[in-house]
Amino acid sequence: AADKIRLIPQDFFAELCEQIIQHLNHKILGVNTAELCQRIQTSGVEINIGDLAKIANILSFLFSTAARNNLSTEELVTTLGSAGSTLPKHAVQVIRHVWNEQGKAIAVSQDARTMATVGQFVDMKWKLGVAMSSDTCRSLKYPYVTVTLTVADPSGQVTDKSFEMTIPQFKNFFRQFKEMASVLETV
Repeated sequence: AADKIRLIPQDFFAELCEQIIQHLNHKILGVNTAELCQRIQTSGVEINIGDLAKIANILSFLFSTAARNNLSTEELVTTLGSAGSTLPKHAVQVIRHVWNEQGKAIAVSQDARTMATVGQFVDMKWKLGVAMSSDTCRSLKYPYVTVTLTVADPSGQVTDKSFEMTIPQFKNFFRQFKEMASVLETV
């Protein structure tokens, strides 16, 4: 990961760190690594989304662990140095600056830690469609519902998950949502 971090210009690395801190502070729903990766690539740096997502996961783990252990800025930097870290100097400087400015605000309640290990629901979209025909079947007339869930994983990376359901499956899905809503109203 250190080799990939060396490739990222300091301003983009700082933006990534700040977004991760904001995510851990529950100020934003997640880090849009796809958009950031595209901007880094446009600047002429060869990095792929998978590598950037790994770096985001590492930084998220670093900041949340530092918050959980209530580390000062100097303790964090010393820990990074003593762990045999091969992080480039500019990355350590950015981590020091971001942690010094915003790190203390990370709320690390037990509930937040539990939620962070699961991920967070961001949005849901659905559409109704009808399959009219296919290569093997002339007349399907088969209705279906396509659902796209937008989820922020524990590191804050936002991803879309899509699936299709038959009408009976969708009715069951809808019934379960109604049950959840009625239970939430009693809380």
